[in-house]
Amino acid sequence: MGKPLPDARRPGLRLTPADRVTLTRAALGLGCAVLVALTYAGVLPMRSWPLFLLAVPAAVLDAVDGPVARRTGTVTERGSRWDMEVDSAFLLVLSVALFPLAPWVAVIGLARYLFWVGGVLRPAWRRPLAFRQSRRIIAAYQAVAMVVALAPFLPLWVGQGMTALAVGLLLFSFGRDIATQERTAAGRL
Repeated sequence: MGKPLPDARRPGLRLTPADRVTLTRAALGLGCAVLVALTYAGVLPMRSWPLFLLAVPAAVLDAVDGPVARRTGTVTERGSRWDMEVDSAFLLVLSVALFPLAPWVAVIGLARYLFWVGGVLRPAWRRPLAFRQSRRIIAAYQAVAMVVALAPFLPLWVGQGMTALAVGLLLFSFGRDIATQERTAAGRL
């Protein structure tokens, strides 16, 4: 007989209310990925209504899971990590959708993964970062800018401008964090 399956009722193994919100976001993100694939296959136009209408709630729900976790007393490291990974994957999907219209969005979609590679090469980058509200605001703006850029009812230049600003803010945020990590590693902080 095989090893028994873990008991889903044990704390730490069950989905918290915030995890359910994140799971919903992940499902919406997966739906967005399917619609992006259909766009590249020529079935849907660039900046389609179905993609926009699925991306909006996925982006909005990103502002919900944290407060739900805090309100229900179910904040966990695992939930926070999962939230970050879902955010990163969602931004990658949106950057693939927007790449033909604004190639610079690749920076947004790849930033988290490039930072991870940097952490493999520079272990100092893997240290925990101090909380910064500006980092959270800049991260939220990435999703907002990309969803606006997908809006089929807005001129393309609006989304291009917003995503260009988003890339600038993202580079500033990552650059500041990398500089902080390097200074900390060198013992200069």
